[in-house]
Amino acid sequence: MAGFSPLGLLYATYERQLLSQLDKAALPRHVAVLADGNRRWARTNAPGQPLVVGYRAGADKLKEFVGWCDEIGIPIVTLWVLSTDNLRRSESDELEPLLKVIEGLVVDLSAGSAYQVKVVGDLTLLPAEIAATLGGAERATRAHTGIHVNVAVAYGGRRELRDAVRSLLADEAERGTDLKSLAETLEIDHIAEHLYTAGQPDPDLIIRTSGEQRLSGFLMWQSAHSEFYFCEALWPDFRKVDFIRALRSYTQRERRFGR
Repeated sequence: MAGFSPLGLLYATYERQLLSQLDKAALPRHVAVLADGNRRWARTNAPGQPLVVGYRAGADKLKEFVGWCDEIGIPIVTLWVLSTDNLRRSESDELEPLLKVIEGLVVDLSAGSAYQVKVVGDLTLLPAEIAATLGGAERATRAHTGIHVNVAVAYGGRRELRDAVRSLLADEAERGTDLKSLAETLEIDHIAEHLYTAGQPDPDLIIRTSGEQRLSGFLMWQSAHSEFYFCEALWPDFRKVDFIRALRSYTQRERRFGR
C-alpha cells in the first residue's frame, strides 16, 4: 500500500496506547519547553549547511508541539525560542536568520489557527521591524479563543524580574506611594502582577531537550513549584511519543508545592 510504513504504524499504535493510559484529570494546565539542540541537530543532520537549517527544523517542531498540546487539551503553552544570552553571544550572520525564523514562527502561529499568541520578553532588544511584526501578530490574536501560546523572545529570567520591579515602582510612584511605605506593604503577589506572564497560572511542567539539565534562568519566578522533565533528544527529533512520556511522568508524580 502506497505510503505504508510499518515503523510509522508501530509508533502511532504506541502513541494511542500511551494516550489511553494518561490520567486526563491530572494533565498539566501549562506546559513550558526549552527547545534546545537545534544547532547540534543541524551540524549532525545537515553538515556543511548553514545553522539556520536547524532553526527551521526546530520551528517546524514547535508548531507541531503546539498542535499536540491543543489536541491533548493543554490550555497554555510557553515556548522559549531566544534568550538574552543568545542575543549577546550570537554572531550577526547567525542571529539575523534566526530572527527571521522566529518572526515566521510567530506569524504562522497567529495566522493559521485560533491560538492566542503572546510574545514575552524585552522586545526593545530586537530590531524595530522584527519587534513590530511580533507585536502585530500578538494583537491580531487577542480575540482568538484557542489555547494560549507564549513565545519567549529576547527573554531572560533576571531581566524579567528587573522589568517587573521597574513596572511596579513606576505604578506605585504614579499613585504617590513613597519607598518606605512600599517596602512595608510589598507582597509577593504585587511582583507577580508585573511579570511578563501576569494573570496566567505558573507552568506545571517544564520540558528541556538535548540532555541539558538546567533551566538557564527560564521562568525563574514562575517555576518555583514546577515539575521538570529532561529529554535526551535534540529538539527537532522530539517526537509526540516523547511528549506523551513526559506527560505520563508528570501525571505519576505527587506534587507537594513546597509542603
